[in-house]
Amino acid sequence: MEKSNAQVQENWYAVKVFFNKVFLMENILLDMGLETYLATEKVQLKGHDHMAAARKLAQVPEGHRPDNQYIQEGPVIYKRVPMVSSIIFVKATEEEIVEVSARLKPEATGGRILGFVYRRADWKGYAVIPPKQMESFRLLTQKGSEGLAFYSDGELVHYRSGDKVRVTEGPLKGAEGYIKRIKKDKRLLVCIEGVIAVATSYIPAKMLEPITE
Repeated sequence: MEKSNAQVQENWYAVKVFFNKVFLMENILLDMGLETYLATEKVQLKGHDHMAAARKLAQVPEGHRPDNQYIQEGPVIYKRVPMVSSIIFVKATEEEIVEVSARLKPEATGGRILGFVYRRADWKGYAVIPPKQMESFRLLTQKGSEGLAFYSDGELVHYRSGDKVRVTEGPLKGAEGYIKRIKKDKRLLVCIEGVIAVATSYIPAKMLEPITE
C-alpha cells in the first residue's frame, strides 16, 4: 500500500524535554536519522575547562559519537550552551514523529518520561510548525543572539498584539514577526505558536516593512 503525502512529507515539530536532557534528546533523534535544531550559543573554553573537555573528546571510544555539548575547531574547543534548556525541534514525517513520541514514553525509557511532542490544540495529532515560523526562529537564534529574550506561550498573553513586519536589512533580513511593546520597549517578536517566542532587542523602523495578511 502506498503512503499518503502526509506520511512522506517532512515537517518541523517541537519536543518538550524534561530534566535538562536536551543533548541526550538530540542524540536520540540523530540516532533515528532525523534532522534536529537546538538553539545554542558557542562559549569558548579556556584553562581547566578547556583541558577537561579535551580529555573527554580524546577518550571517545571508536565508533561512538563525540559528546555533542562540545565543538572542536583545531585547538579551540567551544561548549554549546542551550538558549532554551527544555525544547528541541525535529524534522520528521508523520510516521517518524509517531515513533519519536513512542520512544519518549516510560515503557521505552525504563520508566522515566523524557519528554513529549507538542500536540495540536484540538489534540487530533502533533502540531506542525509552519515553515516561516521555523525559519524566522532559526534566523533570530543563529544571528541575533545578543539581547534575545524567550517567552513561553502562556506568557504572551501579557503582551498586546502588534503589526506584522518583515526585516529588510541586516543579519536578520527575512525574519517575520510582530512588533510588540515588552517592558516599555518595542521589540520584534517571533512566535512558534503554542510553543515558544523569542524577542529581539530594538530594531530601527527603517529596517522593517509591514506585512499585510
